[in-house]
Amino acid sequence: MRRAVTIAALIACAAAPAAAQTSDGGADRALSPSMAASVKAMHGIIRRNLAEAAAAMPEGDFAFKPTPQVRSFGELVGHVINANFYFCSQARGEKPAFGGDFEKTAGKAALAYCDAAYDATTDANVGQAVTVQGRGGGTPTTRGLVLMFNTTHNNEHYGNLIVYLRLKGIVPPSTARAQAQAR
Repeated sequence: MRRAVTIAALIACAAAPAAAQTSDGGADRALSPSMAASVKAMHGIIRRNLAEAAAAMPEGDFAFKPTPQVRSFGELVGHVINANFYFCSQARGEKPAFGGDFEKTAGKAALAYCDAAYDATTDANVGQAVTVQGRGGGTPTTRGLVLMFNTTHNNEHYGNLIVYLRLKGIVPPSTARAQAQAR
């Protein structure tokens, strides 16, 4: 029975229109020979998606969990904010900053902490050596790579937020914009 349900679900997913999964992010237009410009543009895309996803979810649903074992919507937004403080402070060569434990609050917290780190990134400093603090000590890397990892982390969790929004019957912001452009 479980196998039949899984197969039916896969067939249903395959039949869904591809346009429903597209993004209006403009990543193709954001690429540039400038590493700093590309890093900034990619941050701008995911920053917009995260902020609009947080705004799309009603405040009363920030405690929503698809299953008891996972973070709530608000905790997931908080996790992204916590990670932004962690990564972006180190991208600037500073001691890891923590803006508080945003996972414990189910509010629509600001997602703007990283903006200054990205805005200050230039082609001259994108390769600046920095050290990221982890469990086993520091790992040498570059400012640009830390910012790229932060953007990748944010994109991963935007994907999680999309599932939460859809389970609540809300069209994710990136999909809504893509559908509006297609009309």
